[in-house]
Amino acid sequence: MNQPIPVPSLEARDLLVSKRIHVATTPERAFRVFTEKVGTWWPLVSHHIGKADPATAVMEPFAGGRWFERGVDGSECLWGHVLAWEPPTRLVLSWEISCQWAYDPSLQTEVEVRFVRDGDGTRVELEHRLLERYGDRAEDMARTLGGEGGWGSILQSFARTAGAAG
Repeated sequence: MNQPIPVPSLEARDLLVSKRIHVATTPERAFRVFTEKVGTWWPLVSHHIGKADPATAVMEPFAGGRWFERGVDGSECLWGHVLAWEPPTRLVLSWEISCQWAYDPSLQTEVEVRFVRDGDGTRVELEHRLLERYGDRAEDMARTLGGEGGWGSILQSFARTAGAAG
C-alpha cells in the first residue's frame, strides 16, 4: 500500500525573521535614531506602500502610537502601531502590511526590537514574528522579509545612520 508521505509544515516558531546587528553607539542613541529618525534610515525609495511618493516615515513615541509613511503631498499611509514603548531597551510594533504590500488592519504581525549594551556599542536584535498569520503565503513572506532587501539590509541602513550619529 503506497501512501503519500506527508510534507511537514513549518511550525509557528519557524515562521519568524530574526536579525542582529552591532551599532557603534549607545543604546539610548540607537533607540532614538531608530524611533525618532526612522525617516532618515528607512529605504523609502524602495520600501513604501503609499500611493504618493514618500517624503518620510514616522513613529509616534508611545504605546498606541502610529507607525506610518508620509507622502510628499502630505498624505499618510499606515504601516502599523506601537505596541510597546520601553526606551532605551525595547520596542514592539504591529506590522499591518499584507502580502500585496498594502495596509491591512485585519492582519497584524509583530516586530520586536531590542537594544542591548554590547561593549562600546549596542547589539540591536530584531524579530519579526507571527508570520503564520499570512496563511498560505506565510513561508513566502518569511523568505521575503528575511532575504535580500528585507530586514537585514534595512538594519544595515539603520546601523550606518545610528553609527554616524555618534
